[in-house]
Amino acid sequence: MQNKHSLTAVLPVMFGFFIMGVVDLIGTAINYVKVDFSLNDTTANLLSLSCFLWFLILSIPTGILMNRRGRKNTVLISFLFTVVGMMIPFFVYNYGMIIVAFIFIGIGNTILQVALNPLVTNVVSKEKQTGTLTLGQFVKAISSWLGPNVAAWLAGTTLGWIYVFPVFGAVTLLACVWLWVTRIHETEKNITASFGATFALLKDKRIRVFFIGILVLVGVDVGMNATLPKYLIEKCDVINDISQADQLKSYYYFIVRAVGAFLGGIILMKVSERVFYTVSALLVLAGLILMLFSSSQVSILAATVIIALGYSNLFAIIFSLALKHLPKKANEISSLLIVGVSGGVIATFLGVVSDAFGTQWAAIAIIVVIWLYMVWLIKPISANK
Repeated sequence: MQNKHSLTAVLPVMFGFFIMGVVDLIGTAINYVKVDFSLNDTTANLLSLSCFLWFLILSIPTGILMNRRGRKNTVLISFLFTVVGMMIPFFVYNYGMIIVAFIFIGIGNTILQVALNPLVTNVVSKEKQTGTLTLGQFVKAISSWLGPNVAAWLAGTTLGWIYVFPVFGAVTLLACVWLWVTRIHETEKNITASFGATFALLKDKRIRVFFIGILVLVGVDVGMNATLPKYLIEKCDVINDISQADQLKSYYYFIVRAVGAFLGGIILMKVSERVFYTVSALLVLAGLILMLFSSSQVSILAATVIIALGYSNLFAIIFSLALKHLPKKANEISSLLIVGVSGGVIATFLGVVSDAFGTQWAAIAIIVVIWLYMVWLIKPISANK
């Protein structure tokens, strides 16, 4: 394939992972919107439902669209939805319009996540896919880190945190133009893909356990993103401002994830995904248990670092293993696995739990229980195909 390893093709595709990280603004938005409109956790966390519901609804149709229109064109469509979503709060800021904005952002991110991962296979060799996808998560983590920090900086100005949306909207438009002018050779389109054929992949045991793994991974990630700042405020007397707590999350969760993804991308070029997965899943479990029994800022942040390091490469590992398992079904597998990103709606459930028990500790406890599935997954992942 003519553009394998071509830097001019790889760079705009990798920049797409930066736009993918825009969806992590949801955790920042939940916490600011809760304060701005005096909402409880249940109502504020409905933002996650408005965003992540689309992964359940649109992932399979996006896979079908991708088979007909191509991966690159589908990514370009995702950028346009994201730009629209980013501009809405700039013109009208109220709870209702924030919901509408995240509907557009959720639609855009759904389409992007379905199409971008397979597009990587058009610009790198099979041997480098896992490492490249992991480096993509590094780029995504940089975007995830910038969101809370740009919002916190803007919150301290006359503009206000809400201006983070047009900033990211402009960057998304730049990404759209860059990819549009880049020539990428794609494999022949498959117009026979359908809902039935895609869901039939769940009959394959390995694809089925990978799919549930994505559900759990994203649910835990979004749950941590939304819960951690409030947990810090609850446990640490010296932290009583949501901007400060959100910035701490960005440094100790997203920056560490970025570092972990960068290092993981290098290590995974040499080390088996199965060994790396085992170490990572157990590391996250240790961090979650530590957080559950932490009562000081130091111990909570130490737990956050452990969780972030362990988590940073798991999405890419599962995605890559699934694509390698059935490489001829890459588009269908991608759309099916991205349905699993709808697991982000768990943040809504965690909001209900924390309201019911009157503590964020209950939400962390639920996350620990959910993570046990990822520990169980070590066995099927380590088994021979």
